[in-house]
Amino acid sequence: MRILFLYSSHSRYVRNLVLGRALHQSHEVVEIASPAPSRLKGNLSVGLRFLFEKHSDVDLVVIGFPGHLLVPWVRLWTRVRRRPPILFDPFVSAYDTFCLDRRWFRPRSLPGRAAYALDLWSCRWADRLLADTYAHRDFFVDTFALPPAKIDVAYVGCDETLFVPRPEQPAPVGDPGTFNVFTYASFLRLHGVEIVLHAAKHLEDRRDIVFTIAGSGSRLKAMQDLAHDLGLSSVRFPGWVPYHRLPAQIAGADLCLGGHFSDVPKAARVISTKTFQFIAMRKPTIVGDNAATREVFVPGEHVWAIPMNSDVALAKAIGT
Repeated sequence: MRILFLYSSHSRYVRNLVLGRALHQSHEVVEIASPAPSRLKGNLSVGLRFLFEKHSDVDLVVIGFPGHLLVPWVRLWTRVRRRPPILFDPFVSAYDTFCLDRRWFRPRSLPGRAAYALDLWSCRWADRLLADTYAHRDFFVDTFALPPAKIDVAYVGCDETLFVPRPEQPAPVGDPGTFNVFTYASFLRLHGVEIVLHAAKHLEDRRDIVFTIAGSGSRLKAMQDLAHDLGLSSVRFPGWVPYHRLPAQIAGADLCLGGHFSDVPKAARVISTKTFQFIAMRKPTIVGDNAATREVFVPGEHVWAIPMNSDVALAKAIGT
């Protein structure tokens, strides 16, 4: 097929990279992308460029994340021109993210209703949808009254040309003999970095264990403050690690934390990208035990799965 693949902010979302490579394996793909850091600007740029693209011989339009605002625009154009069907990958729900996860708005507030409507109509106007797990698909089905047959599941996966087993490398922190625990995050409530810090507190007598929590985000300072309040000397916050340097960081770890560990409902419906990356590099990995995890991984065989939102269980798993 000849496919138009539309997406914005591509450098920030590995999901689009993995989907793009999958499409290129079997089809002729024309990509229209924007690296704009703003979702609104990125979608506007992609939407305008879409108008000037030749559509007469296109068999399918694929809209990647975050493309909720692109779907109505593309749907209107394709209906007027009687053009090809739309496959939309919402990846996450705007309503879930803003109202249930980050709690920026109340679900019944005007912004909350707008986020719900954006999800509802972008999903209904697309011909087919993708979800990243069956548990997440069920959320979209139940929340937005969508037919299950309309949604297919494509797991997040990772770039397996970059994340491959490597010879063990010296860890970026710690002395020889140190047991290095690594993870990275954007410090959303979803990730449960608080759980990791409290687990580190339980293990403070284990002087050989060092935690590296890479990444950046609006709650980084809060987590640094929490680490300080807990008196943790075993935790390092090196900041954001460029994507191409992540494999070296992972290769230097003895154990990786895939998460998600929080009690945010979304945490039980998704599998983090870093979990796939860690396992692709054959690193021992601890994850939250939930339905999404068990769709792909067998606890005790592929991962070490612990109860969600339990710093005690995490500390026990790390210290064993």
